[in-house]
Amino acid sequence: MKTIKLIIESLLFATNALVVNKVRTFLSLLGITIGIFSIISVFTVFDSLENAIKSEINSLGNNVIFIQKWPWAMGGDYPWWKYYQRPEPKLKEVEEIMKRSNTVEASAFMVSVSRTIYNGNNSIENVPVVAVSQDYTKVMPFDLQEGRFFTPSESHSGRNIAIIGADIAEGLFAGQDAVGRSIKVFGRKLDVIGVSKKEGEGVFGDSKDNWIIIPAKYAQKVLDFRRLGSTIIVMAKSNVSNEQMMDELTGIMRSIRKLPPSADDSFALNETDIINKGFDQLFAVIAMVGWIIGGFSLLVGGFGVANIMFVSVKERTNQIGIQKSLGAKNYFILFQFLFEAVFLSIFGGIVGLIIVYILTYIVSSMFNFELILTIGNIALGILVSAMIGFISGFIPAWSASRLNPVDAMRANF
Repeated sequence: MKTIKLIIESLLFATNALVVNKVRTFLSLLGITIGIFSIISVFTVFDSLENAIKSEINSLGNNVIFIQKWPWAMGGDYPWWKYYQRPEPKLKEVEEIMKRSNTVEASAFMVSVSRTIYNGNNSIENVPVVAVSQDYTKVMPFDLQEGRFFTPSESHSGRNIAIIGADIAEGLFAGQDAVGRSIKVFGRKLDVIGVSKKEGEGVFGDSKDNWIIIPAKYAQKVLDFRRLGSTIIVMAKSNVSNEQMMDELTGIMRSIRKLPPSADDSFALNETDIINKGFDQLFAVIAMVGWIIGGFSLLVGGFGVANIMFVSVKERTNQIGIQKSLGAKNYFILFQFLFEAVFLSIFGGIVGLIIVYILTYIVSSMFNFELILTIGNIALGILVSAMIGFISGFIPAWSASRLNPVDAMRANF
């Protein structure tokens, strides 16, 4: 009962301090508000960015391995020029992997170049032309809004066909049905058999909406794959871990390329977990920067709260003496002022959180990026505010609790 009474009285005193000394309180709590705003806004932006990036990376699948010339995480003593001397993955290696592997569910070859695409007098420059093998849709997320994907016979024979992105269809055909019509790439005609589903721009600025996908066998007729950065994408069976598949793939690729036991691998096995770990390190650094930026404001805010509490103690010295003469214990006075400091700091923190929420709403409405003020960040903001209030208010509260009641009652006379 005493605790509830203490909390209520402290809340009333804190509210009175806000009402009576508006300007002083506003200026003193401004540091807390700015500090919480700085920290939580940084965390909100980068939490939202991190979620978007990881969501896009995870959409590739956590059971997918990319066989490439270059590793995603280079390091150690291995020289870069040895990576450069490695051969690019080959289309025929996809078939060998499927023949020899017991852990791979599906695999596909992929290589990309940029070209100008024509439809009569209409043209679009620097369009990514992605050559893929038949099972690409099994290992990568891909949806069609019109038409169909390549049949096995079309893929294996290298038919002159293409699937175009939604933006390409709009740009070349101006809203007309693109399926059944033709485009010109590499100086040759390609028949459009499908249009990919519009998905918008990804976090990294890429989008399949402006891609053109063609059979890899057809691309072999017009491109030299040895000069391009190709990739073999393999997906593990449902009961197989990435580690098991990578161990098997290492042996299979060494066998395909006839590498002696003493020779280094001439390929890299990359998985999306490498990217996630890299971003985890990046966002850890960014979080530290956020704490440093907000920390200075919180330090100033802490001094402001301490100043308010010292002034409050001085103004209420006579009242403290009366309370003590009526039997109030030291801890009651201590907690009374401590609660008041905490309440004031939380109030400043809540104002900072409200500003963050308003800005997240404005940014999400104006741009194609969703900012979310999470419950975790709200709780963090309130907790940090309360801690700053506790630390800043402890010395003033302690000094108030140690006042001699007789001297305190005489202080204002």
